[in-house]
This record gives sequence, C-alpha cells and structure tokens, in this order.
Amino acid sequence: MTETTGARAGSRKRAGKGISVQRIFTTPGVHPYDQVTWEQRDVVQQNWKTGEKIFEQRGVEFPDFWSVNASTIVTTKYFRGALGTEKRERSLKALIDRVVLTYVAAGKRHGYFATDEDAETFEHELTYALLHQIFSFNSPVWFNVGTSSPQQVSACFILSVDDSMDSILNWYKEEGFIFKGGSGAGLNLSRIRSSKELLSSGGTASGPVSFMRGADASAGTIKSGGATRRAAKMVVLDVDHPDIEEFVETKAREEDKIRALRDAGFDMDLGGKDIVSVQYQNANNSVRVTDEYMRSVEEGTDFGLRARMTGEVIEKVDARELFGKIAKAAWECADPGIQYDDTINDWHTNPETGRITASNPCSEYMSLDNSSCNLASLNLLKFLRDDDTFDAETFQKVSELVITAMDISICFADFPTESIGATTRDYRQLGIGYANLGALLMATGHGYDSDGGRALAASITSLLTASAYKRSAELAGVVGPYEGYARNSSAHLRVMRKHQAANDEVRTFEEMDSSVHRAATKAWEDVVTIGAKNGFRNAQASVLAPTGTIGFMMDCDTTGIEPDFSLVKFKKLVGGGSMQIVNLTIPRALRRLGYQEEQIEAIVEFIADNGHVIGAPGLKEEHYEVFDCAMGERAIPPMGHVRMMAACQPFLSGAISKTVNLPETATVEDIAEVYMQGWKLGLKALAVYRDNCKVGQPLSTEKKKTEDAPERVVEKVVEFRPVRKRLPKRRNSVTTSFTVGGAEGYLTASSYPDDGLGEIFLKFGKQGSTLAGLMDAFSLAVSVALQYGVPLETYVDKFTNLRFEPAGLTDDPDVRMAQSIMDYVFRRLALDYLDFETRSFMGIHTAEERARQLETGSYAPATSEDDDDDYEEELENYSQTPAPSRSRSGVDEARQLSVNSGSGAAAAKEVSSDVHSSAELMEKFQGKAADAPMCMTCGTKMRPAGSCYVCEGCGSTSGCS
Repeated sequence: MTETTGARAGSRKRAGKGISVQRIFTTPGVHPYDQVTWEQRDVVQQNWKTGEKIFEQRGVEFPDFWSVNASTIVTTKYFRGALGTEKRERSLKALIDRVVLTYVAAGKRHGYFATDEDAETFEHELTYALLHQIFSFNSPVWFNVGTSSPQQVSACFILSVDDSMDSILNWYKEEGFIFKGGSGAGLNLSRIRSSKELLSSGGTASGPVSFMRGADASAGTIKSGGATRRAAKMVVLDVDHPDIEEFVETKAREEDKIRALRDAGFDMDLGGKDIVSVQYQNANNSVRVTDEYMRSVEEGTDFGLRARMTGEVIEKVDARELFGKIAKAAWECADPGIQYDDTINDWHTNPETGRITASNPCSEYMSLDNSSCNLASLNLLKFLRDDDTFDAETFQKVSELVITAMDISICFADFPTESIGATTRDYRQLGIGYANLGALLMATGHGYDSDGGRALAASITSLLTASAYKRSAELAGVVGPYEGYARNSSAHLRVMRKHQAANDEVRTFEEMDSSVHRAATKAWEDVVTIGAKNGFRNAQASVLAPTGTIGFMMDCDTTGIEPDFSLVKFKKLVGGGSMQIVNLTIPRALRRLGYQEEQIEAIVEFIADNGHVIGAPGLKEEHYEVFDCAMGERAIPPMGHVRMMAACQPFLSGAISKTVNLPETATVEDIAEVYMQGWKLGLKALAVYRDNCKVGQPLSTEKKKTEDAPERVVEKVVEFRPVRKRLPKRRNSVTTSFTVGGAEGYLTASSYPDDGLGEIFLKFGKQGSTLAGLMDAFSLAVSVALQYGVPLETYVDKFTNLRFEPAGLTDDPDVRMAQSIMDYVFRRLALDYLDFETRSFMGIHTAEERARQLETGSYAPATSEDDDDDYEEELENYSQTPAPSRSRSGVDEARQLSVNSGSGAAAAKEVSSDVHSSAELMEKFQGKAADAPMCMTCGTKMRPAGSCYVCEGCGSTSGCS
C-alpha cells in the first residue's frame, strides 16, 4: 500500500470550524495510487520538420490508461528537475504529490478543514481526480507549486498603466516578469493621452500605439515559463479614444508589410528570420465598445472621441463607418476583437472598488486592474454515465472540491508584483471552467448548433458556477469573506440574483438537461441564501478558458467550449507508431440515436475513409448536425458558435475564450454582423478569424521544398508498363446468387491457380437490357484491371458504401445490409478473397467474426490455447481503460481501439508518416492546408484552442491557460 504523506487519519478538532470533506471516489484506507496499474514508458520527442531530437526521458511512470500524448506532454512540460539527474521527476505520482500535498498543508495551516480526517479525505479525493483526468489545474500550478521557484499559480493577469513615463516603463517590466513565469497579461491603454493631445511641456503626445511597439518588442524576446510557450498578451483601447482608428488598423497595416516583404524574397513565415521586423504580432488587440456606441452604429449617428485628461469631445466620427473599419481590419488580419464594456460591468461584483477595463490575453478573465486569476477545468466527459445520463450530483461535488483547492492556493501563492498580490489576496478571483463540451454533446446525440445542445451546455455551466459560489459562501463562513466584500456586498448579491434569474430563463428539452437544470436551480437558491448570511470567499468563481495543454493532459477530445475539431483524429501508439482513429464518441452517439450495430459499423467505416458523414450509409440527414465539427465538410456556421457562447455567458463570472471562425469567402459585412449580434446576445467579448486572412503562417517542409526546388532537366525517361497476367483457359470459379433490396443478381468470380481473384462477371437485369450491358462492361473493365495488377482492396475501398437503388436488406448472412449492388458485390469479394487483417482494417467481417467480437471483444480467432488466454487477458485490461496500454503490434492495437469503441476495426487505420497531428490529418481529408501556425518547438501543425492555438504534438500553446 502507498503510505499517505499528507494528513493522517483521525478526528482531532482544529481551531475554528473548518469544512467537512465528503468522499466522492475514494475508499477509506485505500490510496488512489493503489487502485490503478502503472507502467513505464520512454518519452522521446523530435521536431518533425528538422528531424532534431528535442527531448528524451526514458522509464517514466504513468497509469496504463493514460494516452501516449498525455504522458508525453506531462513529461516534457510539467516534470521538474534537470534531465539526467536524480532530482528529475520521473513519475506522475511525484508530480501529483508535489502539488496536492502543498495544497493540503496550506489548507491545514489556514484552518480550512474541520478535522485531520477531512484533510486526508481532501488529499485522496484531489489525488484521485487528477490521477483519473477528471480535472486539471492550469499550467502555472504544475510548473511552480512545490518547487523552489516562486509559487506562482495564476495563468491570467490584468495590469494597469497611467499617463506617465514611469508607469509606461513599469508596464514593460511587469509584463516581462509575468511572461517569464509562464503566464499572460492584458491591460487597457486608454488612460494614455492620444497623439492628438498636448503635453504639459507644450509638445504633442506620442499616443498609446507608439508605446505598444516597445512592449511588443519586449514580449517577442521572452519565452514564458522558461521555454513553454511564446509570450501572450492583450491590449485594449476604448472606442472613444482619439487614436482608436490608428489602433484598429495597426495590425492590418503590418499584414500589408508582410506581403510586400514576402514578395520581395524575405522569409516571412512565422518563426522566419525576417518576421521579427514586423511589429505588434505578440498581442491580441481588442476594442472596448459601449452600449452608447453600439446604438450609434445601429442608428448611423456620429460618436464623440474624448480627450483623456479632460473628457471633452475633441473629434466626432461616423459610428457606423468606424465599425466598418473595425470589421475590415478583423477581416484582413483577425484583429481587433470586441469587448462589450457595459455588459462586462453590469455583471461586475466589485464596482465600488473600480471598473473592469481589460482582460487577460484570451479574454476569459475580466476583473479589476492589477489582479490575477487561478484557473482549473473539469473534464465533462468523465461525468457521463454508461446509460448516457449526466451525473449532476458528482459534478457538483467535484466542482466544490476543486474550488476549495483553488482558494487554498491563494494562501501560499506568490505574485509578480506587490499590487497584483494585494488585489488578488483581497478579492481572491478564481476561474473554474470545463473542457470536452463538444465531445459530451456529440456523445449524447446533441448537435452543437442546436437548441438541445445549448440547453444542456447552459445548464451545466449554470450548475458549475452555482456550485462554485455555494462553496465560496460556505468557505466564507469558515475562513471569512474576501477583504473587499463588505464595500461590495450589495453589488455582489445583485449579480448572484442575476445569475439565478438567468438560470430561471433556461428552457430545457429532455430529462438530461432538465435534471442538470434542477440541480442548478437548487444550487442557486443555496448561493443566495448562504451568501446573504456569510458573504463570499471569492469575488469571481468561473470562466471558460482555452484548456489547451491541460486539455491534452486530461485526454480531452475537445477544448473549453469548442466543438469537436474533426471526426477523425491522429493518435500515437504506446508501442510506437501512430494511426488515425474515428472519435470514440461517434459510436456512442449513433447508439443513442437508435442505430443498430451493423449500421454503426458501416457509418464509422465511411467516416474513417472520408472524414465526414455526408452520404454515410444509413445515416439519416436529420442526424448530420450531431456530427458537425469546427472543420470539414459540415463546419459549424459562425452564428452557431456565437449562439453557444450566448447560451453559457450568463452563468460565468468572467467570459469565454473562443474565436468565431468564418470561411475565406466571408465578407466584411459578415464580420460586422457577428460583432453586432455578439452585443445583442449579451456576450462580454468576441474574436473572429477568417480562414487564410493571415500571411505570416509557416509553410510545411514539403511545400517549401517544392517551391524552392529548381527546375530539373530530365535527360533520360524510362517508361514502366504493367504486364497483364491472364487467367488459364480452365479456371476455378464460384457463382453466388444474391438479392439486394428485393432485386436478384448473380456474381461469378474466377481465381488464379495460385490463388487471387482475376475475373468477375455480374448478371443483373434482363439479357439485352441496358442495365445488363452496363454490368457486362463493368465486369470486363474490373477483370482486365485485376489482371494488370490493380489490387482488389483498391476496388473494395472505392466501391463499398457507394449508395444508389436498389439498396437495403440482402439474403447474405455475412452482409445483412447493402447501400447498392456495388456495395454488396465488393463486400462479398472482400470476404472471399482478402486476408483477415486487410478486410478487418476496412471494417468488413463475417457473421461468425461479428458474433465472436461480441463474446470475446475480438474479431480475430485465437491462434493457440496459450495465446488465446493471453489475448483474453489483454482484452480484459483494454476494456477497463479508455486508452490502449500494451499491444503486440500496431494492427493489434488498432483492432483493440475499435473493440473499445464497439465501432468495428474501420475506426482505426494506419496513418501516413507525413501526418503528425489531427490538424494535418484534416489537411489530408480536405485536400488543402489548415490555416494554423506550426509549433516552433516540434514543428507540428497547431490547432485552435479558444482564441489561441495549441500543439497536439508537444502541448505548447500561444495562449495563457
């Protein structure tokens, strides 16, 4: 047994009341580490573009159900200590203990627990939840807690800057320290005088845009977290600032510069040697708009720009024309975003202390100047029961556990500046959130852009925040409310009632969202009642962050509030190699929608081949929306993203990190409409991205080689021609009669003496009819091609799932359903002439094999009695874990993943060596490059995560969470 190194069992009372901690997952006397199987792995990482080895640590220890990707990212990003020394962490146990035991010790020291037994329960429950990927703290916790470094736990910071040189230079310094600690910062520059105003000395002010250059250059030289990611920052300017037009067009003009320099032959790829000459690229820019301004846009009236020192109107502009410039700049380069000032401050719990003027780089944390936010996110898919119901009770308990830990962290946390430390300790802002919403919605048969999907998302978000504030009020009764609560108590309670009223407005559609909503309603009643008595421990409780790196740590399919990225994902294997696999949530969704196993197998096979569901055999068109993704043939429309944000926003203390993607064909007017609807629907912030609007994206190595390669003179051409291998005059043939959808036909297949199909004849329709003639011609073409060496599996791949009438039931027990004559014929030929491994990868099995899979978990026959015992044991191990741990070969592991999903072996296929991530896999399916940057650490194509990007290969992000 693993000995608990934290709190010891017992019931000795402490000074003060303390809280009682309930057991959720654990058993008294049993440590969570003893309930899982551990294995050793080698983590070796290289840059796929250069071939350079960038990391190596062998013999690291992880649970067998953690994916290769999760263990790789944790090892490379979060293990502390110099590589190759005894101080280097080598086990997930060491990492979790380092963090959890620090939290437990601080909780005991500051009077959070009623008894020592409660402290031990807290330790075990927190350990279990982290071990089983139920939630994760934000990256700075893993970087810093329990180490000799400053105990910085916050990922998000808001700074302030005044209209003085001392303040501006201090801004540069404070940002630098924050970036170095692995976090990001944002601030509002609107206090700085515009370039249209005079200085006291009589000269003209430089304006905020000029000072942005210095801050941008500083950020560009600092890698945050000691090489974990590039600096992340947000710059905000109020819409009534006289320099607003210059600010709006700043980054768009730099894009023009990039184009000109690129065309002149300079290396302007992201990370290229000449891109450093381009300015303002290290920050996200946002315009802070007011209700007054947005109404002026609607009405087409003038709007006044005001002097910073006096507040007088010094210039009037056409509000609609300025709005058009904001939309045009976003159309050109994705900046600026929009922040809705009046909405933000209407939900502010501390208005007596000061207004909210800015946000963190990803726009989810919005609070007082000189403050910080500690984030953590729950993995929603972990709360979905086997019967497809959402476990609201456990979700609430885990939310309360996590928010307790997050508040404890403020007691021992270090901060980059004294002012940030003082504000954070006085207001104790937290940001609990979630990941895997898109996967949860798909698994439960909800379209992301559907009323049912939005109702479930709203109910879960409401329950999350209500649970957090309920625990915050309970903590206030134990260790006291936050220092700034007394002067803001009326405003704080008003916002709690606003959340409660918004919850009452949620319209539910089925028992799943209704049960979650009922729990949220009860929780909000407790929030208002307990909060009125005790006050609150935390000024803020919840945000929806990008969850980039920690999303991979939790093996999440989707990040934050995002929909699924794609239906087919890239997956690394434990034994080495990689594969493409259809999302395991898809078979679950199809079962919930009422499809039978044979139909599910055919649909999954189609998705594996095509990457989308359009035309999938037997899939009803009204169910297509369930499988809509961020990318692909059925990408979710822009307003689908906005509507989902609007459904969840009323239940968040902060905002939502999310970018609304638009197609390359979107117009400036489309972007203006998205920004306008974001305001009308009550969002706090909104960012957009139009595909291919940015120039400074890196080219893949292969593309560069093609473009840079000089023309070659071919001196000699050698032509290779296939040779026809004819069948002998006498050949073995088998004739099969069949019916498809009630129509009868005959298939005659002839083979070579040494085995192998060489000829087919199809009889379908009356002799002499047009249909019969087409069948004869088709048979002849296929037969000749087979004799010239075209593999049968090529035909099987092309013609199975081809859909036309007649279609339906057949009289063949091995192929019960067919989408067409061709679908049946080539499934039958595959069963008769292809080896098991080949057709298994194509998802084609006999009735006997399907029955065996239901009994044993495997389609394959056992090769021997001993082998059968080993394999059955292996299947049992696999069935108990969400990810493969050991496999005898890549084929075996592919098959096993399919067993887990219950979707047929077509769910998993080998992937080409030039694919290293899901984004690159989608490029293969779509036939065009994904518009995302390459990771500067490992060279892998990144993918969107909120308003940032995250690398699936190594976990690096361009953001702050």
